[in-house]
Amino acid sequence: MTILWDRDPASAERFSFALGPNATRVDSGAALSRALSASPDEDAVIVGPDVDLDSACGVVAGLRVEHTALGVILVRRRLDVNILAQALRAGFREVVSADDLPAVADALRRSRELSFRLRGVSADSASRAGKIVTVFSAKGGVGKTTFSTNLGAYLASVGHRTLVVDLDLEFGDVGIALQMLPERSMTDVVNMTGHLDEQGLASVVTIHSSGLEAVCAPAEPGEAERIPPATVAELLRVARYVYDFVVIDTPPALTEHVLTAFDLSDSLVLIATLDIPALKNLRLTLDTLDLLGSPREARHIVLNRSDAKVGLRVEDVVTSIKQEIAVMVPSSPDVPASINRGVPIILDDPRHPVSVALRHLADQHIRGVDPAASQSAAPRRLLPWGGRK
Repeated sequence: MTILWDRDPASAERFSFALGPNATRVDSGAALSRALSASPDEDAVIVGPDVDLDSACGVVAGLRVEHTALGVILVRRRLDVNILAQALRAGFREVVSADDLPAVADALRRSRELSFRLRGVSADSASRAGKIVTVFSAKGGVGKTTFSTNLGAYLASVGHRTLVVDLDLEFGDVGIALQMLPERSMTDVVNMTGHLDEQGLASVVTIHSSGLEAVCAPAEPGEAERIPPATVAELLRVARYVYDFVVIDTPPALTEHVLTAFDLSDSLVLIATLDIPALKNLRLTLDTLDLLGSPREARHIVLNRSDAKVGLRVEDVVTSIKQEIAVMVPSSPDVPASINRGVPIILDDPRHPVSVALRHLADQHIRGVDPAASQSAAPRRLLPWGGRK
């Protein structure tokens, strides 16, 4: 059975080609919630064109918490980028034109297939869902990729199955930072949109010698245009049930792909440095997150190169952003040297001050473990051939 939410009583007949004869129509968000409570295994909801978009987004944003495998499809008479962005941030799985009934039917089929897979993966326990961590700064050159790869490598080294996703789709450097030669990339996920599963995800992953897994950015910048936000959302939703942690590296811009990642993330690592442009961009990012309703407790501010003598103090940063700094990471030429070797510094030299700061970020703010436990969990030094000592 499919639930159709629409105010027009004739809508069930109009969409019968796509929905089938057993669709149930409800005329309000409250009625939809009651219908889902009565049928908790329902896997598909169609939101019709006569439902106010803001109201629909509010209801769907709440539903996805209680019904993690439920697929909700938005049908609109007019489609544009703003509608698509708002819908995907709210948690709609697809957005389809009301005039294209075959497309509605196809979207419903794809959504049911994905819901079936998600229910199968998460059937043991919903608590097995992994955490998604997005690393972001609106300014380039502050160390996002370094943090993403080191954070991911450390989580993998202490026994967590971890995936790094490179969402800098035009100029991503995760593959280079880890000196990997990926055979497949995010571009290959596009053809699996609507039916991506664990096996499909595994087919595009590249594995680092540390055990960290990665979905790398396309080899050519022009390929980024082929990757819609819906593909990113589906990849992250599937990855959450496959991995313990999914770490997302991002470009220095609030693209639709980044907003999609924000919306699905459990934690946001926001990086700044001791310079006015970086702090201005961080302040704007925090204001944007407030507008999007992102919880402040999920944000972790990292001050990179915190010991730089450039005329700004840490106190000035706190005053500017009106939020405490979670971790301060010192400057060191050893960091770019480790990148040039393709070995994250947190594995190459666990006792290095930068490694200690990164481990504090991972343990205290991402894993949520006791400080004493984090000391015993420190990774052993990685040898050149991938072994440890």
